[in-house]
Amino acid sequence: MSYSIAVRALCEFTAKSGDLDLRFTPSPTALEGIAGHRTVASRRNDAYQSEVALEGEFRTLKVKGRADGYDPTQNCLEEVKTYRGDLSKQPANHRALHWAQAKIYGWLMCRRLQLEQINLALVYFDIVSEKETCLVEAFSAEALREFFEQQCGLFLAWAEQEMAHREARNQAAQQLGFPHDSFRPGQRHLAESVFKAVSTGRCLMAQAPTGIGKTLGTLFPMLKALAPQQLDKVYFLTAKTPGRKLALDSAQVLFDHHATLPLRVLEMVARDKACEHPDKACHGESCPLAQGFYDRLPAARKAASQLKLQDQAAIREVAAQHSVCPYYLSQEMARWADVVVADYNYYFDFTALLFGLAQLNQWKVAVLVDEAHNLVERGRQMYSATLDQGVFNSVRKTAPEALKKPLQRVNREWNALHNAQLAPYQAYDKAPEKLLQAITSCSASIGDYLNDHPQGLDSGLQNAWFEMLQFGRVAELFDENYLFDISKRELDRKRPLSQLCLRNVVPAALLGPRLKAARSCVLFSATLSPRHYYADLLGTPADTVWIDVESPFSAEQLQVRIVSQISTRFTHRQASLAPIVELIARQFAERPGNYLAFFSSFDYLQQVAQLLAERHPHISIWQQSRGMAEGQRQAFLDQFTAHSQGVGFAVLGGAFGEGIDLPGARLIGAFVATLGLAQLNPVNEQMKRRMAAIFGAGYDYTYLFPGMQKVVQAAGRVIRTQQDRGVVMLIDDRFAESRIQQLLPRWWQLDHADAAFQSAGLTHTPVIENLL
Repeated sequence: MSYSIAVRALCEFTAKSGDLDLRFTPSPTALEGIAGHRTVASRRNDAYQSEVALEGEFRTLKVKGRADGYDPTQNCLEEVKTYRGDLSKQPANHRALHWAQAKIYGWLMCRRLQLEQINLALVYFDIVSEKETCLVEAFSAEALREFFEQQCGLFLAWAEQEMAHREARNQAAQQLGFPHDSFRPGQRHLAESVFKAVSTGRCLMAQAPTGIGKTLGTLFPMLKALAPQQLDKVYFLTAKTPGRKLALDSAQVLFDHHATLPLRVLEMVARDKACEHPDKACHGESCPLAQGFYDRLPAARKAASQLKLQDQAAIREVAAQHSVCPYYLSQEMARWADVVVADYNYYFDFTALLFGLAQLNQWKVAVLVDEAHNLVERGRQMYSATLDQGVFNSVRKTAPEALKKPLQRVNREWNALHNAQLAPYQAYDKAPEKLLQAITSCSASIGDYLNDHPQGLDSGLQNAWFEMLQFGRVAELFDENYLFDISKRELDRKRPLSQLCLRNVVPAALLGPRLKAARSCVLFSATLSPRHYYADLLGTPADTVWIDVESPFSAEQLQVRIVSQISTRFTHRQASLAPIVELIARQFAERPGNYLAFFSSFDYLQQVAQLLAERHPHISIWQQSRGMAEGQRQAFLDQFTAHSQGVGFAVLGGAFGEGIDLPGARLIGAFVATLGLAQLNPVNEQMKRRMAAIFGAGYDYTYLFPGMQKVVQAAGRVIRTQQDRGVVMLIDDRFAESRIQQLLPRWWQLDHADAAFQSAGLTHTPVIENLL
């Protein structure tokens, strides 16, 4: 059995030393890098060969990669690196790594062509000035062979360990038994569908009810597929922290059931949550954990590789023992883990680490996308960019003198757009060229300044720079799937300010290639209907399989009452308060316990909660508030105990509308006083127009389908186990419409609560058809 590794990955393992140093940044964008390599190649003679595929072996190690270029007339192999800034500021360990790559490619080329010697060139191409700096050295084939074998020898012990680990992992996974006595109803269907999808190399969209055990039902079959499908990694991607926890808990269940299972499960968290020294910069002169990072990394890597569950706490402990940065240790362990649990952005973002590693190393990966309905909005966010004039102005005032001119040029072009716009909001089909040019030029100037003054940017300017880089990156992708819009706001009477947005409307063109790049992607959620809506917006491959897993719950477990006598439209909101309060109080009196009441906004929520407290003070009330921290959210949920009784008020689509688990008596009912429709505003209306132009269903794609997904998710909090019994009240006259009811789960049995409503003596609120 041989172990295959890319040249770059081999050198990063064996040839990196010294400090972690992020000062020589930013790297050019991918498009800039590609353009730079093409420019270099275009300057060479006709015999020049670009992208030369090379490979070689050392014992059980196979090394492969693509050399940037080879000129047979000069017998010169080139390693091209694009950059911006002052090359003299490049850290020595960066240069050493580049030479190591060039030498490996040099030996592989000597071996292929039976050469006795070769010239190697490091070509540094400045993407701003388009100037080349060439460092050329002649090497004998024998010296390069010795270097190649030395590097391979350094890696071989680790490679042999990894091969042994993989063999043991695959054997254990094949014999892996389901960790419970039996599958839950529907869970086997889900698991078999996942296994079939990865076996045939297809994408799967699985709509499966809450409470079915989707996490274990998708992870288990992927592990069973490791050996037969020769998978390198399984990525479990989540939208929120609770999803990561569920995945890690499922892994722990497997470990508890199979104590000897040799599986490495890694949790990746955001940099700001992992950083031990947020007040310090990422280089050895500032952060003690960056100083000598690569010298201490091998020992830390070895220690971490011995752990099965490499969650945030475990990685932090290993990092502390070896005095290395926990965030960058976790990034290193992503190369050696079998299952990586991470946020969506680690695979789908522009600079996604997990996707980049898979491409670089040609890994065969399977991807599980948890609560995949969230990927539509998250995809839009990842591929959009915003600039705020208020933030920009404050940064401009405090910027170093050397940056005043490029910042002023951006400000001038921005003001020209701002002043030409009469309306508070305006959307455009094209992004403004002059402003984009000014932003690109300014970004380059800030990057150059940072290279010259590595400690010379305050956090405000640095954040503004990152936002401008993102703006430029998104602008390169601008097409019919985007809007450019300007929103004005009045901060004072003298000077209104504006916000610029390159707004992604349909992320399919950017998400789709990532879905296709994996051996198989499984997107699962309790709400993936209508199928065509998610297929259109997520860009799933044409041969994607869609399944609707049967519910493990019976209609008798959940009373679903439609209260069609109340309108929750904005114009009827005041009239709806008293009827909703009496409805909640009546239900609470009939069956005391814990309930959640969902509303369309914090204002609406607070008005109902206040009136309920005034009229029925004996009912305990807990309220979600704006901007709750993680601890505050947990404290809110902790009030729902098996013995408590009260009503929790929450915003639909917020932190408590999905991803929370309150089984049994902790939650026995929910009131949903809204269709969850997005706010009627100029932005959403523009989104609707663009959706109508692309798909012919602007209202449904912008308002109805996303809104009803939130309703079903919120209602799904009530029944969590086969022993649960509960009630859901859908409060709005539009819930009585057949097209709305078609978007509700098939297993629900709907009860129109007219008689109960009238017997309670509740007054009707006005109903106006076909309004938001």
